[in-house]
This record gives sequence, C-alpha cells and structure tokens, in this order.
Amino acid sequence: MNDEPLNVLRGRNDLIVIADNVSPNSRVLDLGCGGGELLRYLHDTKGVRGSGIELSQDKILKCVKIGVSVVHGNLNDGLGEFPDKSFDFVILSQTLQAVDRPDRLLLDMARVGRKVIVSFINIGYFTCRAQLLFFGRMPVTCTLPDPWYDTSNIHLGTLWDFRSLCRFVGIRIFKEVPLNTRSRFLGTIWPNMFAQTCVFIIGEKKTT
Repeated sequence: MNDEPLNVLRGRNDLIVIADNVSPNSRVLDLGCGGGELLRYLHDTKGVRGSGIELSQDKILKCVKIGVSVVHGNLNDGLGEFPDKSFDFVILSQTLQAVDRPDRLLLDMARVGRKVIVSFINIGYFTCRAQLLFFGRMPVTCTLPDPWYDTSNIHLGTLWDFRSLCRFVGIRIFKEVPLNTRSRFLGTIWPNMFAQTCVFIIGEKKTT
C-alpha cells in the first residue's frame, strides 16, 4: 500500500482498514462522517456511491466543500428513515461508545446495511489498564484524548465487551482486524490487551 491513503485519511489506521474492506461501486452510509474524508476517498478510488450523517454543522460544511452528500442527523434518533438493506455497507468509526444505546444502533445498522463496519476503541488496551491500576485515574490515550469530565464517550468497553454485545443482540462477526500502532504482532495475538482499536465487519445472522 502506498502512502497516499494515509495522507488523505489523516493517518487514521482504522479508516485505512475500513476503506480496504469496502467493495468497489457499492452503496455506503457513513454514520458520524465528520468532514467526509473517508467518503471522498472511497468515491475517488472505488467509485462508491456514498452518503453521510453528521451532527456538527461545521463538519457538514466541510463535507459540502469537498462534494460529499451529507444530511444533518443525531445517531441517537436511529436510522428509521432508511429502508432495510438500502446500503451495501454501513460504517461507524470510533463513535459507538458515544451514543446513548449502542445495542439499538448496531441492530439498526445491521438492518439498513448488508454489511456493517465498526471501528471500536478498546478500553482494555494495556496502557488504559495501567493508568487505572497504578494511578487510579480514567485513561487518557491517543484514542481517548479527552479527560473524563470533558468527553463524549459514555459507553467505553473492551473488545470482549463488543463481542459479547454482538452475541447478545444476535449479530454475526464476519471479520476482526485488531490494530496496534506499535506492534502488529502483539495486537494480533492478544487483541483485548494489546489492540488500541479494532475494526469489526458484522451483519445480521441468516435465519432459515
């Protein structure tokens, strides 16, 4: 892989993995799409037909400036306006922990998308554990940069927690890609301890 995607997506490794797992010419819905960089990249490199949902007016303006289709919306309100399987991929990157009901949003995403791609911040990462164990304070890391009193994160969990949630709501995990910027090996062999984030590809279980 060349360095261009890293520049376009601002060094977000999880977005690089997400982009790699989106099929060409597919229909994509990006929830909490930010300034639209991922959708713009997918359109330019894979011919994706993409739309985004974003709460911040400033970020919506950034989307408009780069030609990304976006609507103003709050993910806590759900995805009721979208029909079943109206998108090939529904994407949620490092945002699940900030919504009121992650379980309901996951089910809604699986209803709307044929596949769902979620990047999940791991509070079980070893530096987070160390900060709690040795200093007795909520962790501050590169993926969790804000102090506990000034953060939108209200449902932090570990990778094991996410897997358990998927089992509980009846969602199938097709693929996991654990990410560690320091050691890919450690992140792969023991992701719940050594992966800072993880990209999950999930979807509804087929019923007979």
